[in-house]
Amino acid sequence: MFPNQVYLLLLFCDLSYCCGSAEYLINGECCPMCPPGEHVYKHCTDYTSTSCKPCTAGSFMALPNGLLHCITCTVCDPGRGLKAERECSPTSDAVCGPLDQHYCTEADKKDCRLAQRHSICRAGTFIKHNGALLTNTECEECRDKTFSNKSSSPFCTPHT
Repeated sequence: MFPNQVYLLLLFCDLSYCCGSAEYLINGECCPMCPPGEHVYKHCTDYTSTSCKPCTAGSFMALPNGLLHCITCTVCDPGRGLKAERECSPTSDAVCGPLDQHYCTEADKKDCRLAQRHSICRAGTFIKHNGALLTNTECEECRDKTFSNKSSSPFCTPHT
């Protein structure tokens, strides 16, 4: 019974064009994939191998592939409070982080998608917690018999 199962598996792969892990299926052919940093320029034929072309500036390909185009790089838009923590390269996408004095309000894994400026504590309040990469500045009202007469004061001063 075991040999029949192997035979059926081989027959199934033959009918569905099983390609190797470093190949992709196109027009009934198993073609070699292009390496990371490149994309398919021309698919293989019975007589030629796959022709690959490097990704152009502003695009990348992180994995071996059979795609005709590289993926457009993420733009770290300062208008969304972002800067590039890591620039895009032919083999990896850009990674965005918050601009200085900003914190990330929308994140996807390790990548920040939107950031806002840290709040400024107004006079009459003090900075309870400084803002960080993922948190806003936390302000608190000065308690009885204390004051702050400037914005973003680290503490309240007792009345004299």
